[in-house]
Amino acid sequence: MESIVETVVFVAIAVVGAALARRLGFVAPLVLLVAGLGLSYVPGFPAAHLEPELVLIGILPPLLYVAALQTSVPAFRHALRPILLLAVGLVLLTAFAVGFVVHWMVPQAPLAACVALGAIVAPPDAVSATAIARRVGLPRRVVTILEGESLLNDATALVLVRVSVGALAGAAVGFWEIAGEVALKAGGGLVLGMIAAVGAAKLHRWIEDPLLDDAVSLLTPFVVVIVAEELRTSSVVAVVVAGLYLGHRMPYLLSATSRLQMDAVWRLTTFLLEGVVFLLVGLQLRMVVTSIETGLVTTVSVTAAVFGTLVLVRFLWMYPATYLARLLPRVRAREERPPVAAATVIAWAGMRGVVTLAAAQTLTPPSAEAGVPAYPRDLFIFIAFAIIVLTLLTQGTTLPALARRLGVREDTSAQDALAEAGVQHAASRAALQALEEHADGAPGSVVDRLRGLVESRSNNAWERLGSQRQETPSAAYGRLRREMIRAERHVFKIARNEGRIPEEVLVRAQRELDLEESQLHRSDE
Repeated sequence: MESIVETVVFVAIAVVGAALARRLGFVAPLVLLVAGLGLSYVPGFPAAHLEPELVLIGILPPLLYVAALQTSVPAFRHALRPILLLAVGLVLLTAFAVGFVVHWMVPQAPLAACVALGAIVAPPDAVSATAIARRVGLPRRVVTILEGESLLNDATALVLVRVSVGALAGAAVGFWEIAGEVALKAGGGLVLGMIAAVGAAKLHRWIEDPLLDDAVSLLTPFVVVIVAEELRTSSVVAVVVAGLYLGHRMPYLLSATSRLQMDAVWRLTTFLLEGVVFLLVGLQLRMVVTSIETGLVTTVSVTAAVFGTLVLVRFLWMYPATYLARLLPRVRAREERPPVAAATVIAWAGMRGVVTLAAAQTLTPPSAEAGVPAYPRDLFIFIAFAIIVLTLLTQGTTLPALARRLGVREDTSAQDALAEAGVQHAASRAALQALEEHADGAPGSVVDRLRGLVESRSNNAWERLGSQRQETPSAAYGRLRREMIRAERHVFKIARNEGRIPEEVLVRAQRELDLEESQLHRSDE
């Protein structure tokens, strides 16, 4: 009972903190971190400890899975080169750069442990970055690169952490061993992800109940990661591949009701998971700080050096990786040359999060019996937590201002409206043709009503290209119809309250009105 109460308390605080962050215009993870840190000093407040297995198996998979579901596969494929350079090349460079810096400052720590720390803090968590990117209006390619980096860099970092921890315990590790293990785990994850995606797709085709579709979707990332862990392949790659495949084919696999319901379920799930995780990070900060045995000067200087190395290496990597590749004719012909400002914004979007939190706690405690040499494990865990806080505090709060200052914004509303109007025109023609082919025997009034509905939708798409200063016919229709729906709801509620209709009739009528109103909101966008 106590654990249930604690869970409810944590979720409630996460919801209130996220609402406060949105009202104040702050980054929600940062607000929840601060809230957690403050609550850790409240006498009697429940202590929190996140097990790494819980994060790696219970929290990270669904977050990665839903991010992959929402990622555009064509855009991801087009930006694959910069994504791989960031998710693989930059992670490896950052891990070894941080490792050498820490080993130089703390020479008693083995190099393998220092590289493990570098791998832990190397992968940015782009959950906050992409949320800010969409809010500010960054170019779509920038958002795609940030999303793609966050989907793949976790696999590189976690494999390198395991290799480094193995080397720390005395396992012989060389270049070919590392390369072989990375290739084996990534390849196995790719195969497993495709098998899981095909299996889940067949289940979705066979299922007709939206609730069962939701259940299959929620189970998929957990089943994939459990099987991947048993097979010792990359669970991150497997989950991402499954999510990309299913997200790309979702319009063909699910009914409209299933898609709408599943979207709501996943949005709520990710909102709660992200909020609770960052709240728990804040709650653990006090315990992490008090457990440090290293001196204050060393702790502060090493932490500052790691943070500076992370920022410097990302900037040093970003510009050559962006522009040197364009010396090749094939790259130059395939990709437009991005402005320096866009590369700068991507370089600054390096906030750390869930993966850093989980990986930090997988560090093997020093043990002479296990063959693990002594090293300041508590210091390394503190550095990982501090990097999460510092990156959210500095980069998370200043990224919107930097993007606005550099002018890295892209207003695609006109292009989107034009593209939608063109495709909607073709879709309307196809709909009218289908209507004519299947209208035999249908009442003329029904056919005329359907024809008017198609024409109204096509006109609505073209109206978005006009001036936004005056009310369009579709906007007037939506405004008036919403008032009518409100009046209808009121009549049904009064009839239910007076006992003239049962609750079931009210629920059915209210659902129909809600669906119609949701379509009106779609027309207003």
